[in-house]
Amino acid sequence: MSEMTNLNSENEVNLRDFVPNVKFELIPIKNLVSNQQYQRNLSTTHVEKTAEHFDLYQINPVKVSRRNGQNYVFNGQHTIETVARVSGSRDTPVWCMVYDDLEYQAEADIFANQMRYTKQLTPFEIFNANIEAGNELQLTIKKLVESYGLKLYGSTIKQNAICAISALEYIYNKYGFHTLDNTLYLIVSTWEGEPFSLSANILKGAAKLIYTYGDNLNMSSFVERLSRISPKEVIRNARERNNGSLGFAEALLVYYNKRIRYPLRRELLYSGKKRARFLAEMGVSNSSPEETASFGVDEEYLQAEDVTETIVPGDEHFDENELEDMN
Repeated sequence: MSEMTNLNSENEVNLRDFVPNVKFELIPIKNLVSNQQYQRNLSTTHVEKTAEHFDLYQINPVKVSRRNGQNYVFNGQHTIETVARVSGSRDTPVWCMVYDDLEYQAEADIFANQMRYTKQLTPFEIFNANIEAGNELQLTIKKLVESYGLKLYGSTIKQNAICAISALEYIYNKYGFHTLDNTLYLIVSTWEGEPFSLSANILKGAAKLIYTYGDNLNMSSFVERLSRISPKEVIRNARERNNGSLGFAEALLVYYNKRIRYPLRRELLYSGKKRARFLAEMGVSNSSPEETASFGVDEEYLQAEDVTETIVPGDEHFDENELEDMN
């Protein structure tokens, strides 16, 4: 029996080698020192945003190094500032993991490398966790996506599969449920679940068109015209235009407008400086509604554009840039 006890004691000592030498203490915020040279600058914007969405269950213990009688925060300065802001007092205590055996250089090294081997959650993993939590936004999006015969995935290229989780949430939050509904209807009706048609930028580009033009965008005409164009052709065309979803909205609009009697005005896609610059390029000095309404922007633009309607059936060649758009 004594042999077994000694063996257990040895094992326990060995296992302790893998446990940080820390103690947990509740320390008032006013007794914590942060903003050391190795730390990033405090972001008041981040603190304000976190305070607006304060959740007690999301507060992690603050890592503290106790040196020379001072409690130096080397991980958690935004946490303590958020708690101080929400509580309205720096007397508020926070749970701290206190290290007594660190020097300044060791703190800096820990801070620099703390995220090196941390695996970030993917949008799909976060979405799934929200589904399990019963959060309404994600449940609504999932139900809507599945109503069109589509399925959500983390990473894959297959028929009727959507990996662009962040794009779906972006469209819902920015434009609303009905725009997301119409976007999925339009894309599925046009390309019948073709993998590249469900990429993030095509979804966001289509949503921008729907939101911008409303009932003036004829869904049937869109389906008829764009179904003759390969999604990969749209992607290649969009990359020659503006960055991101705006370039995709432009490309989709060009195909929609080609040889149409009443083209949709392209300048409506833009705002601010981009709109002013576009109108200037088209020879319009004043962007008043009266002037732009009578100006044949898209007609002149389309006459100058070399837009092909090439369809590449069975073309399975794509580059890495096209793959990026899938997520």
